[in-house]
Amino acid sequence: MQHTESPSPTPLWLAQGQLTPPPDASILDWLFDEGSLTRRLIHLSNDAFSVSPMFEGWQTLRADECAALNLAEGSEGWVREVYLRGHGEAWVFARSVASRSALQGDGLHMDELGSRSLGELLFCDHAFQRREIEVCHYPQAWLPAEVRRPDLWGRRSRFDRGALSVLVAEIFLPTLWNAARAQPENT
Repeated sequence: MQHTESPSPTPLWLAQGQLTPPPDASILDWLFDEGSLTRRLIHLSNDAFSVSPMFEGWQTLRADECAALNLAEGSEGWVREVYLRGHGEAWVFARSVASRSALQGDGLHMDELGSRSLGELLFCDHAFQRREIEVCHYPQAWLPAEVRRPDLWGRRSRFDRGALSVLVAEIFLPTLWNAARAQPENT
């Protein structure tokens, strides 16, 4: 089931220096961490990490996604929506998109990931270059009903490899902040 049908104003995606006022330091640390979120969640969960696919398929991309991928508005792409879980609890809602034309010519099989992490794949393939991380308060209408809340922080970044660009958005759920407070990471 896709979770993007409800109309919502396009969020204003901002770089770290544009946040006024910025969120507290612990939230900033998660939002702008340049490393693999999958690896960080594995560490926080003491290896009790899993990926639960919710939706995968071709659909018309949202206007903000088309703009971020330099596509014409209304372009079709592959959409993958998953929960990243720690100890079975949904910690992050993630939505990854790529254009149909770029995927068909590249050989990245997003449709075959199943319960594997796309983020881990992107970080293991050193040909992918990550662009700047942008953040916003993610529109609650774009979230699955069971986690829909106002003012949830989301981040996104674009990963480029040749003509292929994959846009990955990760929305941090209150359950993650609870887990992070309960078990601070040893960094």
